[in-house]
Amino acid sequence: MITLRHSLKSVGLLTALSMLGACVSFGGAEPPPSLLSLSADNMVSAGAAHSGPQSGSLVVALPATPQKLNTLRVPVQTSSTAIAYLKDAVWIDKPARQFRDLLSETIAAKNNRLVLTATEAGGKAQTYVTGELVNFGLDGPSLLVTVTYDAVKMTEGQPVQKKRFEVSEEVSAAEAGPVGQGLNDAANAVAIQVAEWVG
Repeated sequence: MITLRHSLKSVGLLTALSMLGACVSFGGAEPPPSLLSLSADNMVSAGAAHSGPQSGSLVVALPATPQKLNTLRVPVQTSSTAIAYLKDAVWIDKPARQFRDLLSETIAAKNNRLVLTATEAGGKAQTYVTGELVNFGLDGPSLLVTVTYDAVKMTEGQPVQKKRFEVSEEVSAAEAGPVGQGLNDAANAVAIQVAEWVG
């Protein structure tokens, strides 16, 4: 005989399962075999120390992005007006945050600069580098990955400067591995150019 107590337990179990289903997928698309990430070619050596006043530091701000890059997916330009996303290519974090971290690391390593986060600088940094990450994806027909960064440099007591940096790399196939490596290479090349410009 089914009692009221058993009925309430069943309802409670079904409710719990439905709530879990909203957070965890029990089917559907398979997760990608691996996640893509950027790695800096130029890194600060372990144990290296930079010191100086906050007022002499540099901050690399999170770049703005178009909506096509506000995702963990890799955009593919399939025609002049159409964009798709590359199968099985998923970033470990959004491109803007990864590029900012790579750029900060590159500037610190190449220029021996004290690079702080905005929080660490407390609004007292000497130089701020900001801008927009315009392109960070694949052109399908040409198999070219392109990283385009419109950089803005604001240094206390000096005019604001803006410059576009762009590097393209040819990839062997429209697949996660080659495209991820190509974007990593292009991002590092852009970061080196920006570091030289920033000084």
